[in-house]
Amino acid sequence: MNIRFALYNNEPDFTPSRAHPGDACFDLFARCYVAPDDLKDEKEHIYLAPGKRLLAKTGVFLEMQEGWEALVRPRSGNALKFGLTVLNTPGTIDAGYRNEVGVILHNAGQMMMELKRGMKIAQIAFRPIPEHTLTGISMDEFNADTARGLGGFGSSGT
Repeated sequence: MNIRFALYNNEPDFTPSRAHPGDACFDLFARCYVAPDDLKDEKEHIYLAPGKRLLAKTGVFLEMQEGWEALVRPRSGNALKFGLTVLNTPGTIDAGYRNEVGVILHNAGQMMMELKRGMKIAQIAFRPIPEHTLTGISMDEFNADTARGLGGFGSSGT
């Protein structure tokens, strides 16, 4: 499947790329950062305090066919080394979305995180979405007769 993309101001520095042939995901780079309370104030360099979040704009605009989605995920190295993660992971981008791809970054670490333009901040995967529907039924019709049944949240032990 060919996924088309455009770049902010046609800047090639933001082109999503695979680090190695056959990788499942493409790396995403930061074009700029914006605080959640002022999405118009774009900064190329910012510090993110522990426990805080912000939006990183990637400079990437996707053009996916209906029936596809993009999933934005954390980079494992950023998560392990710095505690930098994607807050709503995986972030879903629907085929009909045409604005710039943004990534909500969260500093789950213990130290101030310096973020710069051009940093690898996340990764993106593309997946087909199978056609499906939901059918509502009454609880009388609902079948919970499985090995797990209605168990959840620790029901299998700790």
